[in-house]
Amino acid sequence: MNRRDFNALLAGLGLTFGEGRIYHARATTSRVDVFTLRANDWVPNNPDLPVIVYRNALEAGPDREAVYEDLFAHNGWPPQWRNGVYPFHHYHSLGHEVLGFSNGSARLMLGGPKARTVEVRGGDIAVLPAGTGHCNLGSDEDFTVIGAYPPNQSFDILRAAPTAEQRARIQGLPFPKTDPVQGAAGVLAREWHPS
Repeated sequence: MNRRDFNALLAGLGLTFGEGRIYHARATTSRVDVFTLRANDWVPNNPDLPVIVYRNALEAGPDREAVYEDLFAHNGWPPQWRNGVYPFHHYHSLGHEVLGFSNGSARLMLGGPKARTVEVRGGDIAVLPAGTGHCNLGSDEDFTVIGAYPPNQSFDILRAAPTAEQRARIQGLPFPKTDPVQGAAGVLAREWHPS
């Protein structure tokens, strides 16, 4: 096997090779966007925890999903699915969510109807606190998303104002112990955890 094929095989496994050793893939970012979304119409959002969007965190392209899954699992957020983002406004009350965009591009609306439009492309990763509305406004045919959640958290698909029980669940979800992209000392640790 030639070196290029060997490195492609490692990348597909979420690994890199350097200095004679094999390493887990690590995220690098050129920019991180952090913003808070207030309640919007029927979408509760999460006024206490900001959305975090890592730009150019990982290499993008076809068949790169395993690299994202490995990174999330390594940082304590077990991957649960590969798909896209639904083309309707919805939010989750059962867990905080990380979305790894491994390929393609999309325009997402975060925060509910007429809220914040965000352009994402392969290599970007978004962390959405529970309650955050999201909707796919349009994507190319290559758009691929990997979804993961902290341990013992999952997702539901809510398309109406939360009940008192759902609102309490959103507010009471435990904080993840690690950032799904940067680990224990990542942006999430600074932005979500009280000092």
